[in-house]
Amino acid sequence: MVFRAGWNWAAVEGRTEIAGPDDPFPGIDPERLRLLLREIFTAAGGTHDDWAAYDRVMAEQRRAAVFVHPERVYGN
Repeated sequence: MVFRAGWNWAAVEGRTEIAGPDDPFPGIDPERLRLLLREIFTAAGGTHDDWAAYDRVMAEQRRAAVFVHPERVYGN
């Protein structure tokens, strides 16, 4: 993964895992996935006026969470 802000950037390399409706993950049932997607969204600075609508769209679009296990991090 690469993150960029202006001319600054950082990269993270490592093993990844996916948890979603099409990618079962131990310990993450549909309810936990619903809450996890909210947590990821808010951790990235997102807000929402209608969480029920957000949950519905995430489910309709079959959104998933990606876990990155960092092995190497670098940037400029």
